[in-house]
Amino acid sequence: MVSLGPGDIDLVTIKALEVLKSVEAVCVPTKSSDLSFKKSLTFKILKSLMQKHNFKKPIVPVYSPMRFKLEDWEAEANILIETTQEYKRVAFVTLGDAGIYSSVYYLLERIKDRDFSLYQNSEVVAGVTSFSDASAKVKKPLCLGDSALEIIPLLDKEVAKTKIFMRPKIGMDTKDIQEEGEVYTFENLNFKDEKIYSKKLQKVERYMTLFIDFFKG
Repeated sequence: MVSLGPGDIDLVTIKALEVLKSVEAVCVPTKSSDLSFKKSLTFKILKSLMQKHNFKKPIVPVYSPMRFKLEDWEAEANILIETTQEYKRVAFVTLGDAGIYSSVYYLLERIKDRDFSLYQNSEVVAGVTSFSDASAKVKKPLCLGDSALEIIPLLDKEVAKTKIFMRPKIGMDTKDIQEEGEVYTFENLNFKDEKIYSKKLQKVERYMTLFIDFFKG
């Protein structure tokens, strides 16, 4: 599951690019029922990326009508599963970052139910978000010092929330972090001594510690 970032191909991560170069086929979502890519921003980004970096891959259209219906996610997941039966390694591309309002996790849930082995062998490649890009363009920080950041969907109802707890002090007791969903603790992400716990540690042991309380849907 490869995040393509906010539209600028130069903001596609090196990891995402390397994955796209290494796979045997790329699944690309399209809203068009005729499976064309006339209106697909994702396809345009991918084609530009392939042209600039001089590589080609078979492209498999995935009809994504954006109706947020279970049967649509199941149909899309079926296409991904079928494609992995034809090609050994397959990428599915998504705009922005897969963790922010993306179809990726709807699809992964369906794949998990249908083919658990495939789910276990899947990987999500993170990307640059639209709001981090927007912040950089106007040279304004999203959070600085003791400020915080909120991502607020413009809906007329209360919604479940994921909470990120950052900048703890070593030795700090975490009793004040109230668990509302599923809390994970991340230590030294992407360094050789990286550790990820599917729980909240009671005490902060490392400076680079991050807690995420994932919402329960």
